[in-house]
Amino acid sequence: MEIVIIGGGFAGMNLAKELLNQDGVHVTLVDKNNYNFFPPLIYQVATAYLEPSSISYPFRKFFAGKKNLQFRLGELLEVVPTENKIILSNGELNYDKLVFATGAETSYFGMENVKKNAIPMKTLNDAIVMRNTLLKNLEKAAITKDIRKRRKLLTIVVAGGGPTGVEISGMFAEMRKNILLKEYPELGTTASNIYLVDGAPALLTPMSKESQDDTLKALTDLGVVVKLNNNVVDYVDDTVHFANGETIQTKNLIWAAGVTAREFKGLPAESYGRGKRLTTDAFNKINGTENIYALGDTCIQFNDEAFPHGHPQVAQVAIQQGINLAKNFKNDIQRKPLVPFKYVDKGSMAIIGKAKAVVDLPKPKMHFKGTFAWIVWLFIHLISLITYRNKVKTFYNWMVAYFSKDNSLRMIIRPDKKAKEI
Repeated sequence: MEIVIIGGGFAGMNLAKELLNQDGVHVTLVDKNNYNFFPPLIYQVATAYLEPSSISYPFRKFFAGKKNLQFRLGELLEVVPTENKIILSNGELNYDKLVFATGAETSYFGMENVKKNAIPMKTLNDAIVMRNTLLKNLEKAAITKDIRKRRKLLTIVVAGGGPTGVEISGMFAEMRKNILLKEYPELGTTASNIYLVDGAPALLTPMSKESQDDTLKALTDLGVVVKLNNNVVDYVDDTVHFANGETIQTKNLIWAAGVTAREFKGLPAESYGRGKRLTTDAFNKINGTENIYALGDTCIQFNDEAFPHGHPQVAQVAIQQGINLAKNFKNDIQRKPLVPFKYVDKGSMAIIGKAKAVVDLPKPKMHFKGTFAWIVWLFIHLISLITYRNKVKTFYNWMVAYFSKDNSLRMIIRPDKKAKEI
């Protein structure tokens, strides 16, 4: 059986790993990048608390020596279901089973100026661009004599009150407190404002009321200005415009407000549901297809009684779906009954700052905050990294940052603009 997986994130990698050494199965994983990365820690790369290699690892290095696993660098252009093949940017592949595990991409809700001018927070490339942009703006602020221009360079607006928005706002507040004036003494007389804005009435809306309240208080104590019930409607001429008429002048609008799935040429139009997510049956097979599947953020499933409106777009759903689909592929080979997917909610968490975090556990229903929740967050994210090398490097950087209240990774590294894409 030839299985082709499009996308090497949580879902794709867990599916591939579960099929390792499976008799009668050959797996080809296709990705437009040559590395796997850990999205929950993207913001720490963007704020220079971690280097990119701490949360990423080359696919070919991971697949080395694994006889039935193969990697292919390329971008999907089209699916041809009638011929069981896909067309890539650099060739074609045939399949017996095709699996989409492409995750989601940033949604700007149709606002072209925001898309053009804001800083996204979804990929490793986004994180590196954001780090360079913020560091360059600090350098510009350090030498400018125009107070209004300096304030725009130092003001940061984070759009999106989910875990990413909360975590990056808290990180910026910690940096302002412990690093900014020490390394940029020229900025000592200029205020630097951090705004976290969201259209919802609370932060971390999927989490408990206790977590929402604790998070709001912790961020406010750190000096973050939280603006709720405020939708961004435009970002033009260095000015963020809100639906209620308010504006904030800034060079730094960080967009963590929404995601959408992708559409793929060759798949039936009726297979798409809300947010362009591919609708699937209980076994993750895309509706309207015979041998094409979808996992994680790129799919939506209405067969799980506990989640009649679809599963949340979180890492645990992708991981569990990848493992369950691998089990069903094995069952199919062995002519055993297939197992419908049932999501097991293991809880939610978000880090706010040093020794500040919130954790919600569903069974038994419990809520933690403060240092204990922070340690739990660190432990869960550390063990979730793909290799021991990533775990060791990340743990080391975290310990240096914790005890020194600093790190030495704030370097502006610009790629050669003349470098050609493959």
